[in-house]
Amino acid sequence: MPDTVRILGIDPGSRITGFGIVDATGPDCRFVHAGAIRCTDKDFNDRLRHIHASVRELIAEWSPDEMSVEQVFVSQNAGSALKLGAARSAAICASFDTSLVIAEYAPRAIKLAVTGTGGADKRQVQHMMKAILGLRENLQADAADALAVAMCHANSRRLASQVAKSMVARR
Repeated sequence: MPDTVRILGIDPGSRITGFGIVDATGPDCRFVHAGAIRCTDKDFNDRLRHIHASVRELIAEWSPDEMSVEQVFVSQNAGSALKLGAARSAAICASFDTSLVIAEYAPRAIKLAVTGTGGADKRQVQHMMKAILGLRENLQADAADALAVAMCHANSRRLASQVAKSMVARR
């Protein structure tokens, strides 16, 4: 039986950072926990501290083996992209005193991996995470997005393993 890998997915935001945890065993993923880190502080540096501390607490409590994070999407507002990048960095830095493997994925790749289209909207991602993971309750959008990040990583790591095995078999 294949080993189980616990994956922490992060959907960064300077006001709401979603998180989702799945256990991946072969082609199967099992829901573990999901939610959102809500930053109510007006001071941006305090929000970053809160994200950093909260992700550290998640890592300590849930002991993930790997962490996957959504990359920054730059649209029209450079200021928003910079703030998003800082929030993303605060989450990543929370793992630096651990041995977590960290993977990063573009938003379109995440949506493609879990819905079949890179242009899926939040409702589609929520629906697919609920269906794929067999959940009864509706998921909050940021938690669903974070679970999608974790699922994308689970799919990518499984594919990479299959490719590596086929390369060894060819030799």
